This record gives sequence, C-alpha cells and structure tokens, in this order.
Amino acid sequence: MLNMQDYHIVIPACFTSGEKLAEDPTTITRSGQSLFMSVYRTKIADQCRLITLTWCKNLLLHGLSVSVEGAEGESQYTCKVELKPWYFWRKQGSKRFMVDTKAVDIFWDLKAAKFNGETEPVSEYYVAVVCDEEVVLLVGDLKKDAYRKTGCRPALIDPILISRKEHIFGKKKFSTRIKFHEKGRFYEISIECKNSNAGGGTNNVNSSRETEPEMEIRIDGHLVIHVKHLQWKFRGNESINLHKVRMEVFWDVHDWLFSPGLRHALFIFKPVFSFSSLSPSSSSPPLSSFTSTMLSSQIGSSSSLEGFNAGGALEFCLFLYAWKVE
Repeated sequence: MLNMQDYHIVIPACFTSGEKLAEDPTTITRSGQSLFMSVYRTKIADQCRLITLTWCKNLLLHGLSVSVEGAEGESQYTCKVELKPWYFWRKQGSKRFMVDTKAVDIFWDLKAAKFNGETEPVSEYYVAVVCDEEVVLLVGDLKKDAYRKTGCRPALIDPILISRKEHIFGKKKFSTRIKFHEKGRFYEISIECKNSNAGGGTNNVNSSRETEPEMEIRIDGHLVIHVKHLQWKFRGNESINLHKVRMEVFWDVHDWLFSPGLRHALFIFKPVFSFSSLSPSSSSPPLSSFTSTMLSSQIGSSSSLEGFNAGGALEFCLFLYAWKVE
C-alpha cells in the first residue's frame, strides 16, 4: 500500500507582499492557515483548459489566486490578490495576461464579501474570468454587477466543476461546509477520530487502558460511516446514499495513527451514478489506486456537470485533507 508520504501535495501559503508561494506545510499548519481550491474545466483561448480558484486564510489575511492552464497543461498563468484589512484598493480590480496570444482578464469585487468565518466567501462578491468578450467563468452571487463591469456576455459553454480540495485542521474533530456542485446546497461534513472502550464494559478492570481508535463521519449531523478497529481499517471505502444519490467515500488515515509530527489524512467524496462501477467489496484495493485513477480522470473525461446529473457528477471529486495538530 502507498504511504501518505507518497502523495504529492503542494499547499500554498497566503501570498506575501512579493506574491510568492510558500510550500512549507509546517509553517502553514502552525499559522492556522486553511486552503480551499476549486478546479473548473472550460473553453478558453480556443482550447479546453483548467481554471483553478484558490482561497486561503490565516490570522492576518485572506488570499485569492486564479490560475489558468497553459498549452498542454505545461504552464500556468496566475493572478494573485491579498485581502488585508488595511488594503481597500486591492479588494476590487482586474488583471490581464496573455494565454497563447489570447488576452484573458480577471475581474474581482470583494469589497463587501462576507466570509462568515469560512475560507471561501459565502456572499456579496464575484470573481470573473473573461476571454474573447465572453465570461468563461463566474463565481459569486453578484452576477449582474460582474456582467455590468466586464461588459461581456456569458459564454455559450458552461464551465464544469471538476474537483474541490480543502485543507482543514483540528485535533480530533474536523468540520467543513461544502457544496458538491455549484447549483446545490451546502452540506455540513464532520469527521471525528476518537478512542472507544475495547474492554467490553465497565466491569473490566483494565477497560480504561484497553482503548482503540475509531472514526465517525457525519453529514448534516447524521452518522453515515462508523469505522471501528481503525488501526486495522486505516484505508478503505464505503458507499452511502445522499438525497437519493449514491456516493463513494474513501479514506486514508494511516499517518494519523502511525506517523509522528505533522500528520494529515485524506478523504474523498465522489458521487457515483453507475451501480456497476466502484461497487464496495470486502476486498477493496488500496485507496492509493482509487486516488490515482480519479485524479487522472479529472482531465481525461469530457462529460458535463449540471447539478447532480449523471453526466458530470461521474467525474467530480471532493478531496479533504485533514491535518492533525497537537
């Protein structure tokens, strides 16, 4: 089985005044930074490309990064914005760069953005990506303001949400609010790792010392997955039903249990509409093989996502990196 150290994870820190990215996860964790990434696929500069929106938050500021994939996925064109309390002018603006000889404009208005303690804004904002006089990507609720500011029309092709990736922090319990698609509602996800009494009852004299780890995953307060004997089941998957939609949940908590120092676990939530694929079994392959397959499908699939439909949700994944701090 693949150890969590084999996963290549780059976690950008909120941007410095020089707009450089720090990649030291120890520094990020100690500063309490959280990170939220949304990856979209759309047509831009005459090609199908990925656009990544990254929000990060620490004690001092919020940061926004918008990256557009270059030719054949090789290069990235990035616009970065710092939202410091004492900077007002950077909360609204635009930036232009060239992508394969095509002009791409990023517009943002975050003056009145409401975060409500979240890493990503929840209302009163917009971020727009414009190319060839079309708004190829628009996030936020101030859509009318965005079209008025850009002076451009909506693109004929809707962007496809490919994945969401979030880094969350805690000691034993990890919580987040997440949408599984742009037009859906928020779900409350909580993951808790705790010790259970392995002695079988209070009459056992050694029961206080005979404990073993177990894990609970709840969605909107409802227990959907309960993993006992976690030290033996630190990698696995289960199928759940969420509003009549089947969802596969994968986990790898090896480093929580067996690795010292800075530790994180990986959870993947994937809607599945084909009951002939990804069916749970008693002899599931290692999570790492599922992970690599899903990551490769991010670019290879050509289906579209419109809500929770069978076309696009087949390729969508939610990745949660849960960092355990002492």
